[in-house]
Amino acid sequence: MGVRARAATLAGLIRPCTAGLYAVIGQLFPTGEAQPWEFQAIGDDAALLLRDYLGEVLALFAADGYVVEQVEVPEFSAQRLTVVGARRPIDRERSIVQREAKAVTYHELSVREVPGGYEAVFIVDI
Repeated sequence: MGVRARAATLAGLIRPCTAGLYAVIGQLFPTGEAQPWEFQAIGDDAALLLRDYLGEVLALFAADGYVVEQVEVPEFSAQRLTVVGARRPIDRERSIVQREAKAVTYHELSVREVPGGYEAVFIVDI
């Protein structure tokens, strides 16, 4: 399933991409106390850094049933991505998991500058 997100800045892509990934999975409602969470990666391509981030977010959900929220992006460039936020477990009684997301793939993966900002495209293997 494909996701396309746009934002005014590169760092601004993280929130809609995170929301897009969760939308592929279903309707997820967090519960309980928020715990600090951080992601850091270095590389040489913004799209690959985004995929690594989304893969980590997906793994956190698949393994432990946590969602990431309240994300802030102190740094996002082609060389580095830093995301800080909070993680909370999903409310398993209220949440509706519509499909199993297996991975964020490299197929059609892109981050590019467009008029008015940036656009990210990624495919979720379901």
